[in-house]
Amino acid sequence: MNDSNIENNVVTQAGSGIGGSVAPAPKPYLLSREVNKNDHIKGDDSATVTLLMYGAYECPHCVEGNEIVKQIQQLFREDLRFVFRHFPRTNVHPHAEAAAEVAEAAGEQDKFWEMHERLFENYNRLDGEHLVGYAEDLGLDMEQFERTVTGRVFAQRVREDLISGMESGVGGTPTYFFNGLKHFGSGQFETLVEAINTSISEGK
Repeated sequence: MNDSNIENNVVTQAGSGIGGSVAPAPKPYLLSREVNKNDHIKGDDSATVTLLMYGAYECPHCVEGNEIVKQIQQLFREDLRFVFRHFPRTNVHPHAEAAAEVAEAAGEQDKFWEMHERLFENYNRLDGEHLVGYAEDLGLDMEQFERTVTGRVFAQRVREDLISGMESGVGGTPTYFFNGLKHFGSGQFETLVEAINTSISEGK
């Protein structure tokens, strides 16, 4: 298969109009779609706090956010459950949608989180050739992988994440939710830790 097909088969479905202005007065947006078994989850269902991140693999701010989330996971351990959802704004990040579908294709082979990390580590190298290389590096069944990606098997899955984000008031990436409530503060480590501690206190 021609490596460029990985990208060429991804037709832009989420372009203009996404990421518009956010109301100046914050409103308590709730997740339009609750966390469920179809989500990508790290942590136990019994955790006091669920931190959900809408992100895109080509977004440099999400790269930073991903590193912060990993620090937070180490800090809170069993008190925290982490969920990742895709929000590829192709008008801003043209390779993000293809990368999201590649992550899902890896997930089909139980390697979602491994691909998730690889894509963030290489956020500025998400062309078709590199995406194929990451799949090979992870030891994926390449025949299955290529069939899944070129057939756009997970295009609707990625689209559903995007729509759920838009319906939940997401206008850019990364955007965080704590226990289903949108976080309006900064995405810096200290601010997120404070928000989690508040959520833990409220959950007791």
